[in-house]
Amino acid sequence: MKVLYSETHHRHAPAHELTREGYTPYFECPQRAESILRSLREAPGFQIIAPSPHPSESLLSIHDPGYLHFLEAIYPAWVKAGEPASGVVPVTFAQGGRRPADLVNQTGYYCFDTTPIVEGTYAAALEAARCALCAAELLLGGERAVYALCRPPGHHAAAALCGGYCYLNNAALAATRLGGRVALLDIDYHHGNGTQEIFYTSNQVLFLSLHADPNDAYPFFWGYADECGAGKGEGYTRNFPLPAGTGDADYLAALDQALALIRNFCPDYLVLSAGFDLLAGDPLGDFAVSLEGLQWIGEKLADLRLPTLVVQEGGYNLENLGPAALNLLSPFA
Repeated sequence: MKVLYSETHHRHAPAHELTREGYTPYFECPQRAESILRSLREAPGFQIIAPSPHPSESLLSIHDPGYLHFLEAIYPAWVKAGEPASGVVPVTFAQGGRRPADLVNQTGYYCFDTTPIVEGTYAAALEAARCALCAAELLLGGERAVYALCRPPGHHAAAALCGGYCYLNNAALAATRLGGRVALLDIDYHHGNGTQEIFYTSNQVLFLSLHADPNDAYPFFWGYADECGAGKGEGYTRNFPLPAGTGDADYLAALDQALALIRNFCPDYLVLSAGFDLLAGDPLGDFAVSLEGLQWIGEKLADLRLPTLVVQEGGYNLENLGPAALNLLSPFA
């Protein structure tokens, strides 16, 4: 199995994030990707390759040009304005208001939470997007399954919003590049609100998400079961919010419902937003899915026999990220 990976992700390494507990160490750290990469290199059947250059114009397929300019230019503008060099963090949020002309004042316009932007964030996010886009190209070229080891992740990023450690929506970019009918399944513990927003009115992308109940878990405001799409996309979004403590049996039962919808949709491709924070012991989740359960998830998805692009999202228990990747991917390799 080909694995797309770029060392550029190291350039995105905020020291802290602002949470309810104040400033805390940043969970979405470079060691996440490194631990996965190490396990893949030690296992047979995986070929690690770097993404080829991809024009930044490709991002315009889903992202707003003003937002892209903001991501690229905000950090130097922020530092020049005398703001802390430790990172861009908004303190005021737009809530649908107008965009200020000053770039520094746009931070709360293009961010829905306090996810920081540091000097290397845009470069890293751009390379993660290129990993996903190049993986899509490989799928179009005939590969059965490809893994994009993206960091930073992307499924919380909307067309013009960053948040939840996400800046560019890697999975949505890949799905758009694939074209045709795409089933996009998100198994991250947290709801992929950005992906849902991007495809909410589309009947070409079936978006399905299994995630923690947003009444109790981030991102709180999206991912309820009655959110089913709008316009041409009505019925093409399906959410499966699950309670705390969900283990293998209940998770797989919900997955079977999603797989039935995928089969009825008859897609040309499957894109999987793979978050390993669904596993027991993750510091940012409270599910009880086991590593063996993750292997069963991989087997069920491989049984669809669809060209499949796996895009890395969350997962914050460094000890089990490598085994998690191997268990999920081995049925495809």
